[in-house]
Amino acid sequence: QLCFVFQAHPVESEGTQVLVLGLDGAGKTSLLHCFSSGSLEQDVEPTQGLNAISISKDDMDVEFLEIGGGENLRPYWQKYTPRALLLVFVVDSANPELFPVTKKHLHELLALHPNLPLMVLANKQDLPTSCSITDLHDALSLSEAGDRQLFLIGTYVRKGDSELSSGVHDARDLIFQMVSQDR
Repeated sequence: QLCFVFQAHPVESEGTQVLVLGLDGAGKTSLLHCFSSGSLEQDVEPTQGLNAISISKDDMDVEFLEIGGGENLRPYWQKYTPRALLLVFVVDSANPELFPVTKKHLHELLALHPNLPLMVLANKQDLPTSCSITDLHDALSLSEAGDRQLFLIGTYVRKGDSELSSGVHDARDLIFQMVSQDR
């Protein structure tokens, strides 16, 4: 699992929550379940709207807001980005046909919020068809993401795994670290 850090300077943010976005089927809800409980016990239905969850760690509560990734929900994404401390964008790294539309939506959000820190989770890294972190970085043109904190982490979640994958563990720890610096 690789993690790229391009800019690492503190960012002034008015945000109060971690916004979790990505196309439908990327694994947003499954990742949130793992962040919250440490494992995925049951199958998860795609989010048809909003999913708000508060996760506690070391006496700190972090509010996560996931917005479904269906075509009908994507117009709402930009309404919530001004309130975000951090944008976590989940990508199904095993479905390269969706990379162009993923890139389009991601860059639209980034253009509207040039200082918003970004964490891209290249999910489903356990699948044989998943692309590498480097290939995903290129496919999403992350080098054009502007002058912001940017992290790219490979993740996967499997139902019944008692241990979080190192990428999920790293992503969760980094989210808490970034939120604590902003308080």
